[in-house]
Amino acid sequence: MRRWRLAGTIGGAALLLVAGLGVAAADTGGAPQAQVVRCPVVADRLPPVPAAAEAEVLRELAQLNQQVADANRRLETSRGQGGPNFVNNAILGPLADKRRAVIDRISIAIGRHGPRPTGLEALAPCELAPAGSTVPTEPSSLRAVR
Repeated sequence: MRRWRLAGTIGGAALLLVAGLGVAAADTGGAPQAQVVRCPVVADRLPPVPAAAEAEVLRELAQLNQQVADANRRLETSRGQGGPNFVNNAILGPLADKRRAVIDRISIAIGRHGPRPTGLEALAPCELAPAGSTVPTEPSSLRAVR
């Protein structure tokens, strides 16, 4: 009789442990949550763009949109891969470097025909946002900014 009580107690404890682990896994979602890359809009912070630089600036702004789209594709296809810093090291860090280069080219293009803007490099880093969040994009026309 004692053996059955002991076996029942151990079995009940095991069931409680398994149920608790199941609740904990469900609470964290078990799998990584879907996220998107969200970056600051550069066009909003630009000074008036000289007409001679407008086409080049628009091409570079389109490049910023393409970089974010590529990063979001990479984020989706690599979900669950790597360690705790994977997204920062493989997606957000390289994206910030690429954005910094494009932002510098925008500054140079504007500076060829007027005062070169400063402080735009602060717009290079991006962040993760929950899936379904609004992801701002660069405009396809500078008139939309003004």
